[in-house]
Amino acid sequence: MSKQQREKIDAFLRQPRPDGPPPSVEALRSGFATLMSQMIVPGGIRTRTTTLGDRPALYVEPEQGRRPGTILYFHGGGWVFGSPRTALSLTANLVVRTGCPAFSVDYRLAPEHPFPAGVEDTLGAYRALLDDGVDPSTIVFAGDSAGGGLTITTSLAARDAGLPLPAAIVAFSPGLDASRTGESMTTRASADPIFTRAAVERTGAMYTAGQDPHQPLLSPAVTADLTGLPPMLLQVGTNELLLDDSTRLATRAVTAGVDVILDVTADVPHVFQSFAGGPLDEADQALDRAALFITQHLPTPEAPPA
Repeated sequence: MSKQQREKIDAFLRQPRPDGPPPSVEALRSGFATLMSQMIVPGGIRTRTTTLGDRPALYVEPEQGRRPGTILYFHGGGWVFGSPRTALSLTANLVVRTGCPAFSVDYRLAPEHPFPAGVEDTLGAYRALLDDGVDPSTIVFAGDSAGGGLTITTSLAARDAGLPLPAAIVAFSPGLDASRTGESMTTRASADPIFTRAAVERTGAMYTAGQDPHQPLLSPAVTADLTGLPPMLLQVGTNELLLDDSTRLATRAVTAGVDVILDVTADVPHVFQSFAGGPLDEADQALDRAALFITQHLPTPEAPPA
């Protein structure tokens, strides 16, 4: 691990914020888009806008070396901001590393569209793939932050609707507890360079809109029965308020008999994988592990005829 790289990113994320009232939703969205535009998008991909179900989506495919499989990606942003474009560095890195194309879903956002709108949209996107004849054993859910949470809650919703489940789940720093009861909300407060409790509670309240946060589709790390879910990889950093979202979900997965890998990297921030491509060696290493996990759970490509 590069101590210098981690310290530089920590300082970058801790840049002073202006005093005053909390930023408006529009300012949150604009600021996040500006931040994520600085992340490195790897070459070797093609993108086009499309639709999946009744939602816009960004289709990302490798220019060469394509293999069977489809990644269904859910972007982060606290269920309030973000888009397939802000997550492109992550989606593209998975596409390049696996050879699998990806659909990144532009699900509806709070506060205009609170829970369960996001889950309805991601489930609708998955249904659309199934309706198009895509074999669920060739689909992997992946996502970051709020989108990482949607990889789990969409799987729960699909299971409860009687749909076949995807081959695997990859979640980067997933948000899995709308009740905010994890010990790391307190113990990692000074270590987290991005979030404060007040900030995550504010955006969380926009998403829950007064609904009980202890529902399984809002707090799966606390209340969900994970029985029957596919193998999952949870990647998280120790410098995160949301660290215990992943650790507690992993424990529930073990109890439910679900294959789970809890992949914790020391001294890195929320969705540290975004800093791939040079700024942070651990980001590239984590994405390599995620790509290996994905390809291990997809059908093996057929060998060309001799």
